[in-house]
Amino acid sequence: MAALLGLESDIEVVAQAATGAEALAQARTHEADVAVLDLHLPDTDGVTLAEQLHRIQPHCRTMIVTAHGYPGHLKRALAAGVHGFLPKTIDAETLASVVRTVSAGRWYVDPQLAAEAISAGDSPLTRREAEVLAPAANDAPIGEIARRASLSCGTVRNYLSSAVGKLGGANRHEAARMARSRGWI
Repeated sequence: MAALLGLESDIEVVAQAATGAEALAQARTHEADVAVLDLHLPDTDGVTLAEQLHRIQPHCRTMIVTAHGYPGHLKRALAAGVHGFLPKTIDAETLASVVRTVSAGRWYVDPQLAAEAISAGDSPLTRREAEVLAPAANDAPIGEIARRASLSCGTVRNYLSSAVGKLGGANRHEAARMARSRGWI
């Protein structure tokens, strides 16, 4: 993407990074009007990175590109102040146009991703259910989840049971994978 954007006469690529940590380091040394972020980085997700970048460079607008634009990811990104959200499959001309749009202070959301987000509705999980379900996606044991959430093991089991029921999963691990794939955790 950097190579494609570098071909545009009115767009200058000032830095590139392969990880969130590298992106934050670049943000501390380079001024950027727009940061184009991948939703899935090896050490973080693009929404979290966008929030961190906004603290370092409040004037820098962010946009996210993704191979998997699940509705929950889009909603989370917009809530975090991301100005653009589009699939990685977008053509070079449209990518450059979206960078210009975001740089001008306007928003751009891929129409297909927006339609899917609207039709998918909101997550059925409560905040607490999502909080205890997220570590289950990484196979965390009940005791560890309880410790992280400052809850008893029985309370964690109740929240997990509720989340599994709402999502129709066979177990907490499957429910966590389902919620993660929809961008709800």
